[in-house]
Amino acid sequence: MQLSITEKAKRAAFNKAVDVVYARVKKDPEKGILDAVNVMEEYMNPKSSEESSNKGAFDRIRKELSTPDSKWVEYAIDMVENVDENLVKGFIRNFGYNSAYMGNKKRNELMRSEGCNIPWAILFDPTSACNLKCIGCWAAEYGHRNNLSYEEMEKIVREGRDLGCYFYIMTGGEPLVRKDDIVKLAKEFDDCEFHIFTNGTLIDDAFCKQVIDCGNISFAMSIEGTEESTDARRGDGVYQKVIDAMDLLYKYKLLYGVSICYTSANYKYVTADDFIQMLVDHGCKLAWYFHYMPVGNDADPSLMLDPEQRTYMYHRVRELRSSGYHKNIFTLDFQNDGEYINGCIAGGRNYLHINSAGDYEPCVFIHYSDSNIREKSLLEALKSPLFMAYHDNQPFSDNHLRPCPMLENSGRITQMVNATGAHSTDLVSPESPEHLCAKTVDYAKNWKPVADKLWHDSGHDTPSVKYLDKDAE
Repeated sequence: MQLSITEKAKRAAFNKAVDVVYARVKKDPEKGILDAVNVMEEYMNPKSSEESSNKGAFDRIRKELSTPDSKWVEYAIDMVENVDENLVKGFIRNFGYNSAYMGNKKRNELMRSEGCNIPWAILFDPTSACNLKCIGCWAAEYGHRNNLSYEEMEKIVREGRDLGCYFYIMTGGEPLVRKDDIVKLAKEFDDCEFHIFTNGTLIDDAFCKQVIDCGNISFAMSIEGTEESTDARRGDGVYQKVIDAMDLLYKYKLLYGVSICYTSANYKYVTADDFIQMLVDHGCKLAWYFHYMPVGNDADPSLMLDPEQRTYMYHRVRELRSSGYHKNIFTLDFQNDGEYINGCIAGGRNYLHINSAGDYEPCVFIHYSDSNIREKSLLEALKSPLFMAYHDNQPFSDNHLRPCPMLENSGRITQMVNATGAHSTDLVSPESPEHLCAKTVDYAKNWKPVADKLWHDSGHDTPSVKYLDKDAE
């Protein structure tokens, strides 16, 4: 995306302001943090401008950070004191200004003019290869079969940035099998932020030093829960290797957290106070929680949560994230936080997935595609029948606690796949959408009345506003 002279000057001024404010925070953390909010508002919420619709958000942030007992003051100070300066500044510039403000403004303009979804984040798999063979993971079967070339990864980021996307997430396979290319990519696109989902076992001192030099890479390490459960799935000694990787990242003051798939078997343990404290003690700043999805012909539907268990997760993750829960970690629940993002974010509405074979997929959990990066540009793929089906049908429910066209709205993905001629992208055992959704019929039926009560109790009595109009305000 070519920046105008005005935009370049504004970005340069913001970057300089970040340097000044960071010095203030180091000198007087509590006062400096409020100064930082004021600077962010000055550049991201101009007065007497059509862009000034975020004032309420900045006021709420100021109020929270002015509350003496708020954990978010502690959290912000912890970030400044225990994360490398280059990474903190890079995150504020790339994720805060470039992605959340400037890129989002570009996205909204393009969604109107192009009439399709434009992603805020792009998730892609550099490789299908992995150094582990975890039970139930497709990467163990795919092996080294698929790889995106460096030029293809560069194409993804370049085309995404042209559309206003500055946030890139990598998974796999194990992305760090390609860590030399990842470092090269991060340096080439130093105005973008890169977040890597990893098993952590390939992280070493040399790589940590490279990450500091880049200033725009963060991590989420996969962990199952206990040492016993992790090693049972991932192999003997893997749990300790993950803990060792956390400690190495902490030593170098890198920015990282964890990725947790919660199931009917582990949901209580991975949200317990002791487990959260363990993560905090090892320097984690973020915890992604993902609801188990019964994807694949051999998936076990019994691992899906029942309504009572999911209700527990709904309340518990919010408790962990609350200002009164004094452990310095930020938690997100990919499924239950649909309330805050107007439902399903897939299909390019906020994100999409590109697998290691180059297939554009609406979601990392929806293994169907009608486009490939070797045949279509990103914008062409976003206008393909499958992605337009997402665009035209979102949100899939006015209750955003039932966001997914596969899990809570069983059969909707079947309709879209069949209507658009999309195909399964599973190379080992292709699964029909009918087979996939058959596993979620009872789940969706049982969750609906509970989700509707939670939605009503949260004060959502009226149908939701269509996301494009709301996001573009």
